[in-house]
Amino acid sequence: MGILCTLINLYLLAVFAFIILSWFPLNPGGLAYRIFTFLRTIVDPVLAPLRRVLPRLGPLDISPIILILGIGIIEGLLGCGRGFI
Repeated sequence: MGILCTLINLYLLAVFAFIILSWFPLNPGGLAYRIFTFLRTIVDPVLAPLRRVLPRLGPLDISPIILILGIGIIEGLLGCGRGFI
């Protein structure tokens, strides 16, 4: 379980980095933009289905919040130590 918990934590870190970078205007071709693009390829396959299911709240995208809660529940079920369950 240790490796799986580590991978889940790394994915959670990628989600947080994606959220933070999405708040700033990024210069195309810059390092931050390339990091953001890489993170989007990792995070969007999970966020896209959530965005289709969740209701729109104007400009607010709550799909990352739901994803973080889901990851916390999965961590708790797996016994990773910091889960919500």
